[in-house]
Amino acid sequence: MNWLNSEAFTAFDQHILWSDMIGNITGLAALALGWRRSIWSWPVQFLAGLILFGAFYGHLTGSAGKQAIVMVVALYGWWQWNRNKGETGDGHIVPRFATWTERAVMAGAAAAGTVAVALLFKAYPSLSWDPWPDAYIFVGTVVAMYAQARGMVEFWFAWLLVDLVGVPLNFANGYAFSGFVYVIYGALVLWGMRDWWLRSRQGARPALEGAPA
Repeated sequence: MNWLNSEAFTAFDQHILWSDMIGNITGLAALALGWRRSIWSWPVQFLAGLILFGAFYGHLTGSAGKQAIVMVVALYGWWQWNRNKGETGDGHIVPRFATWTERAVMAGAAAAGTVAVALLFKAYPSLSWDPWPDAYIFVGTVVAMYAQARGMVEFWFAWLLVDLVGVPLNFANGYAFSGFVYVIYGALVLWGMRDWWLRSRQGARPALEGAPA
């Protein structure tokens, strides 16, 4: 898969690789499908991880390993949504807010995971070029995907927190193209958050007595 590491085009004085371009496009598609509560969000996320795994395998072991974990979480999400898609008449899952216990567990896991992964990256510098932000974005992505798999509205908040670091980090390091893509991610996150929020309220609204089911 050496062609994935070849140049696709140049933008903002950056040499954009095929792997970056395809990964960004499939990532945007997966997020848009997640907004629509389509189960195909997971195969698209898995495909993005597979492409990037192929691009990184052999010379960027840490990046390849991260993509392998993303693929495992994507398989988990596919399994979860297949189990729960019959909850509504349209074959999609019903969004819900997490309980306070679930929020505490995810927040604790994100904090502990970020510290653990950052220390691993610092111990093995070849795994990451910037350990703490890289660990934060990676762990935040896994937590967001887990929350999405469980149908939690908080999944969008987790993505927003990832974007708040990802956007300035890319611009600060000269990756303007990736930074602009993260801005588009942010817009999709806000729209998706609103949609899931409203749907969760509709799903929780009790039926009026005597009203048709």
